[in-house]
Amino acid sequence: MKPRSLKPEAINTGSMADIAFLLLIFFLVSTTILQEQGLILKLPPKPEEQNTAKISERNLFKILINSQNQYLIRGEISPDLSGLRSQVKSFVMNRGAIPTLSDHPEKAIISIKTNRGTEYQYFIEVLDEVKEAYYELYGEQVGMTAEAYRQLDQRDPSEYQLYLQGKEGLPMNISIADPD
Repeated sequence: MKPRSLKPEAINTGSMADIAFLLLIFFLVSTTILQEQGLILKLPPKPEEQNTAKISERNLFKILINSQNQYLIRGEISPDLSGLRSQVKSFVMNRGAIPTLSDHPEKAIISIKTNRGTEYQYFIEVLDEVKEAYYELYGEQVGMTAEAYRQLDQRDPSEYQLYLQGKEGLPMNISIADPD
């Protein structure tokens, strides 16, 4: 008898592409995609709904950030944000005592303006400092620290009353101007 030549066994790979495609679809469907939270800001009303009000220059605290990420706070160049929080607090709580500061906390407006070349990080740092100044003021009104005030549970009626009491008469008037 004549010996047969043995052929190597071949694995059928025709359906491998189908299996890979099905696995890809399975993982795409079953994977949850994390959505990043953005900044929580109240947007201005549509242009036809806007009311224009005259704002006294005295009640406007201007913060400018240029394209080199330098700060101009109330007309003075500042190398960093140290002291900004205390400046905002004294501006808002002036109640007309010093003629160069705001008339009343409800009239005080903090204006933040950037340049188109400003990095977001610098804008966010300024916004955080201004908001922290307001939270410190809110906490002081109810005898708490800013951190404790932010931790108040608004679902609890007694803590919600403290929350409202802290904000009473102190609106967080922050204006974010269009960049140049």
